[in-house]
Amino acid sequence: MGNIARPLLDWYDAHARALPWRSPPGRPRADPYRVWLSEIMLQQTTVAAVRPKFEMFVARWPSVAALAAADEAELMAAWAGLGYYARARNLIACARVVAEAGAFPETEAGLRGLPGVGAYTAAAIAAIAFGERAAVVDANVARVVARLFAISQPLPGAMETIRAATDTITPADRPGDFVQAMMDLGSAICTPRKPACLACPLNAACTAYAAGMAEAYPVKPAKAAKPQRYGTIFWLEDAGQVLLVRRPPKGLLGGMRALPTGPWAAAPPVLEDAPVRSNWEMLPGTVAHVFTHFRLELALAVGQARGHAVAGEWWPADDLESAGLPTVFAKAAAEIRRVSA
Repeated sequence: MGNIARPLLDWYDAHARALPWRSPPGRPRADPYRVWLSEIMLQQTTVAAVRPKFEMFVARWPSVAALAAADEAELMAAWAGLGYYARARNLIACARVVAEAGAFPETEAGLRGLPGVGAYTAAAIAAIAFGERAAVVDANVARVVARLFAISQPLPGAMETIRAATDTITPADRPGDFVQAMMDLGSAICTPRKPACLACPLNAACTAYAAGMAEAYPVKPAKAAKPQRYGTIFWLEDAGQVLLVRRPPKGLLGGMRALPTGPWAAAPPVLEDAPVRSNWEMLPGTVAHVFTHFRLELALAVGQARGHAVAGEWWPADDLESAGLPTVFAKAAAEIRRVSA
C-alpha cells in the first residue's frame, strides 16, 4: 500500500472541516473533554445534528467537572433528539469518574475503562486528544479502507480485517490529524454513492478505484426486515397542561420524560392500556417511527383528566419543546396538536 499518510495529510491541511471540537490541522491537540463529548454524541448521529447540540452542551457545561455536577434529568432533557439515550446516562457517569480522578486517562487502554467508552471511542480520543498512535475505524474510515484494500468480506464480519488494515497505514506522526483526515475524506470524497475518485488524494493507491469498482465496497449483507410493533400514545390534558411520565431508568429511552404509552407489541393496542379512565378519543391516522431494531406505529388517543389522580408530571401543552421529549414522543405531540387544532 505504501505511505498514504503524506498525501492524505497534505489534503487535510487544505480541506479540513472546521468543527467546534477540533483543533486546526497541525495545531496543538484538542481539549480531551470536547473530543470525548463529541465522540459520544457522534455515535450513530450526523455531524449536522451534533454541532448545535455540542455547542449548547459546552456553553452550559464547559468542563468535565461542570458536567459531572449536572442534574441528571436536566442533562437527559438536553440530550433529546440525539437518540440512544443510554449514552446520556453513561455520559454523566463517565464525567463523574473523570472529575473524581482529576483528568482523562491519556492512553487507549486507560480510556477503555471509562463508562460508555468502547474500543472505537477510546482509540479516537487517544489519537485526537493525546497523540497516541491508534487504529480508529468509524463508518467513514471503514469505507475508505475497504476500498483502498478492496476487502471483499461482507460487513459487519469484515470489521476486524478493516481494523487490521487501518493499523498498517496509521502513522506515528500526527495520528490525530490522520484519523480526522480519514473521516473527512470519507465524508467529502469517498462517499457511499458516487465517490469523487478523481479528486481523491489516495486514488493512486486505491485497489477498488484501479479496478473501477469503488462503489462495490464495503460489501454489505442483505438487510433483514425490521419487525413491526404497535402502541398507543395517550394525551391526557387538564387546564392547558398535558401529563408526562418518566420512563423506567433502564431500557429503550430510559429515564426520559415521555407521553404515557401502552406496551409496544406485535398486535395493535387497545384502550385498556390507558393510564386512567377517561373519555378517550382516537384521532385519525398514526405516527410512525423507526428504531434500530424495529419499526413502531403509534395510535393517538386524547382525553381529559377530569380530576383523576395520576402519577406523573403536568407540563404546559404549549411549551412541550422545553420538556426534552425523545423524537418519537415529540413527533406524536406535534401530530396530536395539529389534528386537534
